[in-house]
Amino acid sequence: MAAVPDEASTSVKTEPELLEEVKSESLSVPITEEPTLGNGHGVSPKAASPPLAPPVTTPEAPDRQTLLAVLQFLKKSNLRESADILRRECGFLEPEESPALSPSGQPTTGEPDSGEHSLLSRVTAGSAAISSTTATGGAPTTAVKEGGASGPSPPWIALNSGPQDQPDVSAVLSAYTQQGDPALYEEYYSGLKRFIESVLDCHRAELSQLFYPLFVHMYLELVYNQHENEAKSFFEKFHGDQECYYEDDLRILASLTKKEHMKGNETMLDFRTSKFVLRISRDSYQLLKRHLQERQNNQIWSIVQEHLYIDIFDGMPRSKQQIDAMVGSLSGEAKREANKVKVFFGLLKEPEIEVPLDDEDEEGENEEGKPKKKKPKKDSIGSKSKKQDPNAPPQNRIPLPELKDSDKLDKIMIMKEAAKRVRLAPDSLPSICFYSFLNAYQGLTAVDVTDDSSMIAGGFSDSTVRVWSLTPKKLRSVKNTADLSLIDKESDDVLERIMDEKTSSEIKVLYGHSGPVYATSFSPDRNYLLSSSEDGTVRLWSLQTFTCLVAYKGHNYPVWDAQFSPYGYYFVSGGHDRIARLWATDHYQPLRIFAGHLADVISTRFHPNSNYVATSSTDRTVRIWDVLNGNCVRIFTGHKGPIHALTFTPNGKFLASGGTDGRVLLWDIGHGLMVGELKGHTNTIYALKFSRDGEILASGSMDNTICLWDAIKAFEDLETDDFTSATGHINFMENSQELLLGSYMTKSTSVIHLHFTRRNLLLAAGAYSPQ
Repeated sequence: MAAVPDEASTSVKTEPELLEEVKSESLSVPITEEPTLGNGHGVSPKAASPPLAPPVTTPEAPDRQTLLAVLQFLKKSNLRESADILRRECGFLEPEESPALSPSGQPTTGEPDSGEHSLLSRVTAGSAAISSTTATGGAPTTAVKEGGASGPSPPWIALNSGPQDQPDVSAVLSAYTQQGDPALYEEYYSGLKRFIESVLDCHRAELSQLFYPLFVHMYLELVYNQHENEAKSFFEKFHGDQECYYEDDLRILASLTKKEHMKGNETMLDFRTSKFVLRISRDSYQLLKRHLQERQNNQIWSIVQEHLYIDIFDGMPRSKQQIDAMVGSLSGEAKREANKVKVFFGLLKEPEIEVPLDDEDEEGENEEGKPKKKKPKKDSIGSKSKKQDPNAPPQNRIPLPELKDSDKLDKIMIMKEAAKRVRLAPDSLPSICFYSFLNAYQGLTAVDVTDDSSMIAGGFSDSTVRVWSLTPKKLRSVKNTADLSLIDKESDDVLERIMDEKTSSEIKVLYGHSGPVYATSFSPDRNYLLSSSEDGTVRLWSLQTFTCLVAYKGHNYPVWDAQFSPYGYYFVSGGHDRIARLWATDHYQPLRIFAGHLADVISTRFHPNSNYVATSSTDRTVRIWDVLNGNCVRIFTGHKGPIHALTFTPNGKFLASGGTDGRVLLWDIGHGLMVGELKGHTNTIYALKFSRDGEILASGSMDNTICLWDAIKAFEDLETDDFTSATGHINFMENSQELLLGSYMTKSTSVIHLHFTRRNLLLAAGAYSPQ
């Protein structure tokens, strides 16, 4: 799907727009009293593109060199008219005439047609542009949107036409990024280090954030310009100063010792082309600027302007602890404006369904308070249908499938089950039932349980999917066509009659994938099962016939996760190609393409109202995407390693994430803030789940433990003010141990899935591994 496009078709801006951006980015901006970087002055990311040419004492030569590089790019892209206007404005002589060529293919814009409301027809041009420019094995283009993806990129980076042109692009960049004597790089860095270590403690923590991105960019610049010995010396001298959570990145960096190594390394290309975001107080920023002006340290200042995005806020500088809570991702912190877009996090109004009162006998048997308990629960369930949540999206914001009769019956069953639900609390913890997969030599890689807890599915590294029944009822297939024609379709038990008793068994094995299966997901109506695999496909299986219905092909590489929407019909997938895709079961092509992560998308989850999708990545960020238009509406940073687990609270207000750093982070979706940090695991967290009423959060880890946390206490009394919006998180206390209600060890089984039944029994699953 993501074939390499031809050069002329890769334009994502019209000529005047592109010219305007080129002009604004090509002019050198001297160091003035006002910050020249994007800094939270209410300027949108589009307007905040910093200049590419760094200020120097004699700007003429670099300016001319920059403009020549820009003209060369415009000429190569057949934007002749733009090149002529820029040449006239700069007073350049007309070069030898060449025939003007108009670019083929219509320029597209990232804005969807606001008049159309059908999700199926609103595959935005922005998404299409992103998918078409994502070459096989190449870096996905990060579109610059209001509150959108990662930092703004110069147009020639965003418009590269595939891997074969990347060296040329890098050559254009390196032509004017190389400023200083390579022998002086160590002196430049040491000078800045001495300055930062000498400033007041309150500023030191903030300015220390500069060390890592400057170290990486200076090293890459030395390597790119083939100063290999200087690069090696620079790395050995300063790599020990970097924070411990950048160890994995530094290991990759250490392997890049020649210019040729850089061309194929997607991580480092991303690091060079996307802005590393630093959030710094105005006082700390003024200190840094004054120091660089006095020392005339143009080498460092040029890197700051070209490769960093300084997000300046007014107020007190942040402490080391506050900064450490938020940093650690591949691209630094999230820009504040990226988390200011309005998000409809409320739940949709439930359809009104009459519940037949056939529980009289049960109530009569349990007269001691049971009806009293039941009544408020019915009210709590019914309240969704009576009151419209003020934070909920419009009911028809995205088209959702209509309820079938079987769905209505299921809703009634859910309400009845909810009436018997156990109320969980710190003094009333759930029972835990653990399903251990024994002798799983096929390598258990994924587990899912149906909403009614009647079936469990496992994905295995031998490319099979296996489905078990968790009830005495065995799994049966539908009869063949000839036998079905003999059945009386009007009979009351027709659903029972169509099933073939000869096929009944406790387990069904589904064959079809040609590589390890990394995710399984049941549809809410239990008629379908999704699986995703290393073979690059997502498969839809029928649980009536236990056969594969569709293989969805859109990802070019392994698909790490696939999840059904809570309403069915839609599902989302994420993979090694660093892109998440939204699908509908009856469409071969994706409806939306969510591009912006800088590394593999390894976990995906739908918001309970199905209007948003959360994705997590090995770039150590969590992003929330709007299903309606494909925009990124939240970027959460703070994890120090890949993020493997995501879960929303049942009311849709909060999100929990867990990963290889062994921490569970809690996020307020409405305000876009981190509101909690739970420490209790010693290994990667692979499973997270809130109880049905949201009182308890369960986490499962590779350290063979399940932890239960007090979610009510974690989310109560959250206060947000101006400072919290500047820092990106509330001042939460180190109270993990107070929130930990219990920790339960397995014998020798890592926990890879958690599921709360409709009555709040906790089911867990994992593969037993003998010591």
